[in-house]
Amino acid sequence: MPTSLIHNHPSISIVVLANFPMASSTSMLLFVPFLLASFVMVASAGNFNQDFKITWGHGQAKILNDGQLLTLSLDKASGSGFESTNEYLFGKIDMQLKLVAGNSAGTVTAYYLKSEGSTWDEIDFEFLGNLSGNPYILHTNVFSQGKGNREQQFYLWFDPTADFHTYSILWNPQRIVFSVDGTPIREFKNQESYGVPFPKSQAMRIHSSLWNADDWATMSGRVKTDWKAAPFTASYRNFNAEACIWASGSSSCGSSNAPSSSNGDWLSQELDNASQYKMSWVQKNYMIYNYCADVNRFPQGLPVECSAS
Repeated sequence: MPTSLIHNHPSISIVVLANFPMASSTSMLLFVPFLLASFVMVASAGNFNQDFKITWGHGQAKILNDGQLLTLSLDKASGSGFESTNEYLFGKIDMQLKLVAGNSAGTVTAYYLKSEGSTWDEIDFEFLGNLSGNPYILHTNVFSQGKGNREQQFYLWFDPTADFHTYSILWNPQRIVFSVDGTPIREFKNQESYGVPFPKSQAMRIHSSLWNADDWATMSGRVKTDWKAAPFTASYRNFNAEACIWASGSSSCGSSNAPSSSNGDWLSQELDNASQYKMSWVQKNYMIYNYCADVNRFPQGLPVECSAS
């Protein structure tokens, strides 16, 4: 297990690995066709002009193509970010991203759901940049009632800078599932019966940002951002949300928490055997850090959810 260092950014706890065990070339070659076969395309797209607002770095963030494309940029002066106009209390959220190309070392592209307040809930995708030719690290985390420290990290089985790929969060009262191009990579189950808090009562907005974190993001801060390569740009398209919108203290799904749409299966969706198999393959071949296996980090014992069934 690689050595881990914990870093905090306003609300995002990051584990930075001191060394990265790369999946074998054989396993990667065998696995890529399997993943390509399981690709799932987002069915519909939202409009960034209607669904989101730029929150910072206004000169660096742009909504283009009549609201069908959004770009965030980072230079030495500023990064940029946006958030959804709606708050959601459960949903299936899809977004296609194309990450910063070339030498992205020191940069972080964050895409996450987050509530307000000091005991916030949060569901994170974080993309940690790297030197040209070295892989991005996909970092995931779940916060409930202000507590995170539930990091899992992965390499990807494709170049996330060459084209758009779909990153999805399924969030219902029973589980949170992180997926890439329709392939589940992580599941965080509701284990409140074991005393583990679960995000279920605080509405969350979708947020994304591109920012400089070269004090820790790449090789524990040993590799700095190359500002000669700026501006760094990440692109977004094909946002889709099948979700319960929270407004004025009530849910668009009503008191029953049942979506008004006939496509509301996500509210009770779970991973079937085929999806469990795909997820186990990803975790076997591409997971590079799992907090539930880091006994050195938790000398008093691993978190309860790591052993609860």
